[in-house]
Amino acid sequence: MVILDANAILRYVLNDNKDQAEKAANAIESGSVTTVEILAEVVYVLSDVYNMPREEVSWLLHCILLDVQVDNLKALRYAAGVFNQTKLDFVDCLLVAYNKVYGMEVFSFDKKLNTTMRKELEIYQSE
Repeated sequence: MVILDANAILRYVLNDNKDQAEKAANAIESGSVTTVEILAEVVYVLSDVYNMPREEVSWLLHCILLDVQVDNLKALRYAAGVFNQTKLDFVDCLLVAYNKVYGMEVFSFDKKLNTTMRKELEIYQSE
């Protein structure tokens, strides 16, 4: 099994180095995998280093999740949506997703994170 690092995924989505992008695409087509941590790094680089708008980062993450195998897929998709709709960093968005998708209790002193989790719970209860 081959695991993709953040640089490989970035070359794939940015296509800024044609040779490396092609090699990354071949690895993905061969069934490579990645992890939540690596995708968090990808989100960080796209948003903070490349200054990509949050909605574009969220869209690219959804596209990556169509192509690359990863655990916690449902939580990652949910976190991408939260990232698009809030100012939370992606790791906090993952915590919101783990709370909502898997029912995991999150203990935090972060007021923005706690407020977002409360709002997500209110939305869920009103559905």
